Amino acid sequence: MASTLVRPSHDRWIGGVCSGLARRFGISANTMRLIFVISCLLPGPQFLIYIVLWILMPSER
Repeated sequence: MASTLVRPSHDRWIGGVCSGLARRFGISANTMRLIFVISCLLPGPQFLIYIVLWILMPSER
């Protein structure tokens, strides 16, 4: 498991948030993307959390 939460400079689709979270928790980026898409089918602020993370997570250098 990685120690920092950053958006990677590669393997990004939209903002790199799912890739960064996947790297942090040691799972596949595609698995994290699937989890996010499925969670968007449920009621809640998932999309807003994604945007906030996109703004707050630093980009990898």
